[in-house]
Order: sequence, then C-alpha cells, then structure tokens
Amino acid sequence: MTRIEAIIQPWALEEVKRILTHEWVAGMTVVEVKGHGRQRGHGLVYRGGEYAAEMRPKLKVEIIVPTPLVPRLVEDLCRYLRRGEIGDGKLFVTPVDEVIRIRTGERGEGAL
Repeated sequence: MTRIEAIIQPWALEEVKRILTHEWVAGMTVVEVKGHGRQRGHGLVYRGGEYAAEMRPKLKVEIIVPTPLVPRLVEDLCRYLRRGEIGDGKLFVTPVDEVIRIRTGERGEGAL
C-alpha cells in the first residue's frame, strides 16, 4: 500500500476528487493548510497599505491506495495540476507498512 499526499490549490479540489474516483480509492482526507514554498508568499494591498502574506492557503489531500494503482494516479494528478506556475503544489508518495481498521481490527488492504 502507498500513501499519496497532495498539496494543492483550493480551486483544484473538485477535479482532484474526480480523478480519485476509482474503486480502489476507498476514501480521502482533505485538510485546509497554509504554507509557502520558494515564492515566500505574496504582497497584498489593503486600504492603501501594502502587507506581506507569507502563508498561502492550500489543501492537503491524503489517500492510501494499492501500490499498483500509484503510477496512474500520480500521472493523472500531475497532468491536471501542472500549470507551470509557482505554487502548483507538491505530491508526496510514501510506502505504508500497515493499515488497521480500528472498529473491526481488519488489517491490510481490507482495512481500506
């Protein structure tokens, strides 16, 4: 099993949910986050004064999927999310050793 963690722009959530609609994707976790990368935020003008907004709003989407599905999902996500602009986001792909459904004690892919 593999975890795919995507840090995305908020506007991209609906399309990401569509991409992740697959029988082996049992669910996802979406969290509102703030952060910055190389762009170090951006400037805002409010009531005539300029302010630095160092932390940009993003969404973190996490899914756990069977490893054979990972290349297809990563390719689809990159194809949609890549605009060639600063702030397009990041994907993190990491192995998952164990999944346990707390309610039933099920383990492995059956617990997804």
